[in-house]
Amino acid sequence: QRSLIPSFALYGEAAALGAEVLHVEQIQSRSSLYHWEIDAHVHQGLHQIVWINAGPAEVALDAERCEVRGPAAVIVPPGVVHAFRFAPETDGYVLTLGARRLVEGDTSAVGDALQRLFAAPRVHTFAADDPPTQRVHALFDQLAAEFHMPDMAGTPVLLWLARAIVWRLDQLASREAQQDHAKSARRQQDAFTRYTVLLEAHYLEHWPVSRYASLLGLTPERLNRLTRAQAGRSALELLHDRVAREACRRLVYIAAPISKLAFELGFDDPAYFCRFFKRRIGTSPSAYREQHAAQ
Repeated sequence: QRSLIPSFALYGEAAALGAEVLHVEQIQSRSSLYHWEIDAHVHQGLHQIVWINAGPAEVALDAERCEVRGPAAVIVPPGVVHAFRFAPETDGYVLTLGARRLVEGDTSAVGDALQRLFAAPRVHTFAADDPPTQRVHALFDQLAAEFHMPDMAGTPVLLWLARAIVWRLDQLASREAQQDHAKSARRQQDAFTRYTVLLEAHYLEHWPVSRYASLLGLTPERLNRLTRAQAGRSALELLHDRVAREACRRLVYIAAPISKLAFELGFDDPAYFCRFFKRRIGTSPSAYREQHAAQ
């Protein structure tokens, strides 16, 4: 139960640090005391960023669990149950923040970044050779160095650096979200294109939608969601549209009995073809042919 989960200011320390807290430490400095395993706990009223610069980690955020490898940022909003299992070689920092101190003064951009970044618990992974990623790690290095200076108490440098970390991580996360959206859109477009290619090759065979979906590695439900998102119509509607277009073309340009055209279009029963055609086009095949022959 949530009420039984330990609540700490810093892991293993019951004393509350309050809303003014700004604390940074290396991952190894605390996790090594607990055999590299940080059990499930919460921080009430405190925001936390676990910056994994390099090495592996197992991460639990509420009910979600994942394995990550640095560089990555684990975002832990207040009250979220979280746990970690690190490796001895895992390198990085844990930044614990009181939001009130971070956004005090004229820092609307930082406040907006803080709200976006901590909107939900999540893990962001980044490319190690990406200059923005390297700049974030450099900021953590600078913050940790300033934090352990003998005269660090009262210096505004800590606050400046913490704000810079939050702002840069928000920018990185926003860029990552945009890239993920673009990749998802491309994947959907590619899958839709593959469906239209298959449809064009096999529409006269009257395959069920499930067969198209299987060849695409999708369920029929996912295929329908895909076609509705891309074309505003279900997969079956697109299939029937293609059959109806071909029927219209043949009725106008091929002087063959309607029953013969029906068989060529894959219909075993000409009467059923006539009902299908009228339902899609709004008129019977013979009336459609007469109408277009007169034009």
